[in-house]
Amino acid sequence: MSTIQRGAAIVLLTAIGVMILAAGPVNTASSGPVGDGKADDTAAIQKMLDADGEVRLPRGEYRITQSLLIDLDKAGWTSLHGGGVATLVMHGPGPAVRIVGTHDRSANPKGFDDRVWQRQRMPLIDGIGITAEHDEADGIEAAYTMQLTITRVHIRNCRHAIRLVKNNRNVVIANVHLYDNRGVGVYLDDVNLHQINITGSHISYNDGGGIVSRAGNVRNLHIAGCDLESNMGADREPTANVLIDCTDSRYGTGEVAITGCTIQHNHQAPDSANIRIFGRSEPTEKQPLVREGHVTITGNVLSDVQTNVHLRDCRGVTMTGNTMWMGFDHNLLIERCASVVMGANSFDRNPRYAYGDSTRATNRIVLRDSEDCTISGLHVVGVHHAEAAVTIDRCRRMNLSNGTILDCDGTGLLLKDVSDSRVAGWLIRDDRAETSSKPVSIIGGGGNHIDPVLLKAAGLAP
Repeated sequence: MSTIQRGAAIVLLTAIGVMILAAGPVNTASSGPVGDGKADDTAAIQKMLDADGEVRLPRGEYRITQSLLIDLDKAGWTSLHGGGVATLVMHGPGPAVRIVGTHDRSANPKGFDDRVWQRQRMPLIDGIGITAEHDEADGIEAAYTMQLTITRVHIRNCRHAIRLVKNNRNVVIANVHLYDNRGVGVYLDDVNLHQINITGSHISYNDGGGIVSRAGNVRNLHIAGCDLESNMGADREPTANVLIDCTDSRYGTGEVAITGCTIQHNHQAPDSANIRIFGRSEPTEKQPLVREGHVTITGNVLSDVQTNVHLRDCRGVTMTGNTMWMGFDHNLLIERCASVVMGANSFDRNPRYAYGDSTRATNRIVLRDSEDCTISGLHVVGVHHAEAAVTIDRCRRMNLSNGTILDCDGTGLLLKDVSDSRVAGWLIRDDRAETSSKPVSIIGGGGNHIDPVLLKAAGLAP
C-alpha cells in the first residue's frame, strides 16, 4: 500500500485498486479531485474509476464537464460511493455517470460470458448526490450491465435522473430520491430489460414522468413501497407517475407489479394520470392488436390527477385493495382491454378532502370497448358532474357483481350496448335530500343476464 498526502487529504493506493480520500481538500489535480465546486474534477475522478476498484469521495461538490465513464470490462468490478456528503455537479451534456458493460443476453446463467462474472457483475452507485448545470445533462445512464445496483442516491435538476438503455438485466434501484428533474425519474428508454426492482424510493416533481417505460422489451418490473408525486409538468405532453407506453414497441412490457405505493398529484397537468398503461394501439394485417398484460396493481393509495388509473389495450390486469379519490376526469378508465379482474377497491369522496377545487373532481368509472372482465366489490361514493357513476360501454362477456354505488349524480350504473354479460347483486342508492339521480340505465345490448331488481330500477320489465 502506498500513501500520497497533499495538505489535509490522503489518497491510499492499494494493490487491489482501492482509493480512499480522507476528509479535506486536495490542492492539486495530480493527487485527486478538489471538490470545491470550482475546479474541474473530471479527469481526477475518471482516473480513480479507471483504477479498478472502490472509489469513495469525501464531502464536497465535484464539478465535472464530461460523463464519468465506468467501463466495466476494462476497469473490472467497480463501486462509487459518496457517503451522503459528496455531490457531482454536471456542467456538460450527457449523463454525469455512464456505466457500460458487455452483457447483451438474458439473465439465464448458461448464456453468460465468463468476463461478466469476472469483471462486470453488480456495479454499485451508492450515497452520491448528482445535480446539473446543463440543460441536456442526465444523472446516471447504464447499458449492457448485469446486476446494476443504485442505492441511496439523490438526483435533482437534471434532465433524466436514471436512464436505462440498450440491454440490462437484474437491476435494483432502492432508497433513492429523484426530485425536481426536467425529464423522467426512472426512464426505461427502449431498453431490453428483464428483472428490475424499484423499491422504497421518493420519485417526485419530475416533469416527464416518475417511472416511465417506452417501447423496448421489458419484463418483471416491480415497483413497491414508493412515494410517487407530481411527476407531470403543467406545460408538458401528457405523462404519468407510472407510465408504461408500448404503442411503438415490438415486444412491449409485461409481468408488472405495482404494490404498496402512494401515488398522487397533479391534476393541473393536462391529461395527467397516476398509473397509465398502453398496449400497442393500432392493429395491422401482419400484426394484430397486442394487449400488454400480466399486471398487478394492489394496495396503493392514488389521488389528485385527471385519471387515477388508465388502461388501454391491456390484458390480464388484476386490481384489488386500492383506494382512489380526486380523479378529476376519471378514477378509472379502461379502454379496449380484456381479462381485467377487479374487486374490493374504494372509490370515495371523503369530506376531509373537500378543499380548494377538489369539488370539481368527477371520480367517474368508465369501461369501454372491453371484453371478458370480472368486476366485483367496487365501492363507489360521490361521483359528481358526470353522466353516470359507473359506465359500461360497448362491452361483452362481462361479469359485473356485488358493487356499491352511493350518492352519485346522473345514473348510478349505465349499461350501454352491453352484450352476453351478467349483472347482479348491486346496491345503488342516493339518499341526498335533493337529487334527481337514477339507479340504473340500460341502453341497447342483448343476450344479458341482469338482476330483476336492476331491470325494475331501469324501468324495464323483469
